[in-house]
Amino acid sequence: MIRPARRPAATVACLLVPVLLLAACAVPPKNQVALEDVGKSSSATEGSSAAASGAPDGFEDFYTQPVEWSDCGGFECATVDAPLDWHEPGAGSIEIAMKKLPATTDDPQGSLLVNPGGPGASGIGLVESTSNFGFRLRAAFDIVGFDPRGVGQSTPVTCVDDETKDEFLTTDYPETDKGIAQQIEAIRQWGKACAENTGDLLGNVDTQSAARDMDMLRAVLGDEKLNYLGYSYGTQLGATYAGLFPGNTGRLVLDGAIDITLSPDQVAAEQAVGFENALRAYVEDCLAGPDCPLGGSVDLGLQQIRAMVNDAAAHPIATSSGRSVTKNLAFYGVAMPLYNEANWSYLTTALREIFWEGRGDTLLLLADSYNDRNADGSFSSNSEEAFRAINCADDRATEDLDKMKQLAADIVAEAPTLGESFGYSGIGCADWPYPPAKKEFDVHAKGAAPIMVIGTTNDPATPYRWSKALAGTLDSGFLVTYEGEGHTAYGRSNECIDGAVEDYLVDGEVPDGALTC
Repeated sequence: MIRPARRPAATVACLLVPVLLLAACAVPPKNQVALEDVGKSSSATEGSSAAASGAPDGFEDFYTQPVEWSDCGGFECATVDAPLDWHEPGAGSIEIAMKKLPATTDDPQGSLLVNPGGPGASGIGLVESTSNFGFRLRAAFDIVGFDPRGVGQSTPVTCVDDETKDEFLTTDYPETDKGIAQQIEAIRQWGKACAENTGDLLGNVDTQSAARDMDMLRAVLGDEKLNYLGYSYGTQLGATYAGLFPGNTGRLVLDGAIDITLSPDQVAAEQAVGFENALRAYVEDCLAGPDCPLGGSVDLGLQQIRAMVNDAAAHPIATSSGRSVTKNLAFYGVAMPLYNEANWSYLTTALREIFWEGRGDTLLLLADSYNDRNADGSFSSNSEEAFRAINCADDRATEDLDKMKQLAADIVAEAPTLGESFGYSGIGCADWPYPPAKKEFDVHAKGAAPIMVIGTTNDPATPYRWSKALAGTLDSGFLVTYEGEGHTAYGRSNECIDGAVEDYLVDGEVPDGALTC
């Protein structure tokens, strides 16, 4: 599986889908601005009766619970209870952790919930990097990040120890019947461990349940409407919310959108082409500059990268740490900088080391950043566990081996450089202990307020076509286009995008006609 989206410290979100090679996404944060002194004394917020009136039968206590905020280093932190199962009021509860960046004015409009994507990325981590948000947003809203159910500081999905996880992310499986069988068994054991260590939460981490949590958060925060900024997978979460609660939908911005009508197999195929296009743009840029380690034409440069990644399966690349870069890790290392063109120089450095010096230190560093792996072998998040669990709770790709083989061949034909890493989507949820959730929301979100959908024209992880499709699927969707490279746009593109987002969220201004920045 590859992982959709996160935006730690104002970087990128990333959507990657279930594949034979198991991947994730993270990039180095851009510089943070100094946090203003916005800390407030501890306080309790009661969910408003008007907001709570929409609570589903049997869940009123969750909607009306008080929020006990406490100071946590210039922010405010709180934990609230959510139902384990939104269909069974008596099934028990889990915890949802929140972190608030209080508004810089004394009279904010309300709360702005934010999600960086994943699935499996931390909204708490997103809020902690204050440079993600423009000054107008910070003045107008209390910005609230939350870790969705199964993620991070909320009640988490727990599976295996760090050593087993490291092996899981590092091991290469050949595309042979034996190799596929070995991977299916590895994933079967992973799922078994998740079930043993997580319990029934594992069957209730689907996106619809997380969207229901967001409506509860809206209520306990005292907001009559949900205002929301979501990146990558966060667009799927936001669109799901609008489909479940169109009457409670306020101003939603969905940046780096997912086409929620696609099957997992379609997502894998189109995303592979997105990464192929992004890598081509990188190679063109590299060849036009000094000291590029690639040679010849753009096509030859792409072939050199493909050969390096594939060769790592038989000949892992040595590093000064004593660890080696396998094919899996080589893929992670190449994919990660493509989420933001500001990080292309990291890939150039990595390729120089490999082609000129025969070592993979920087490529391994990029892969470890992608996987949230620390230098001591521990992991800084449960993003891999949550990513797999949430994806498997939402939908499944075909598990027919013959169909998977044909789909994998089709993907490589369209995306020859990295396409091998996007095939065999159905393996990612092999023998998963819980079935996927039944779809219960209106994909058109009929009756919702206007919803801004932002697409970047050469986004590798969520291709631009997906943003156009989501804007068209949502009855009230409207498209804003950023002409550029990288994944997502607000906070990392230009003033045109930032201004449009803030005009909409703060003032409710919808662009007059199609807006391209």
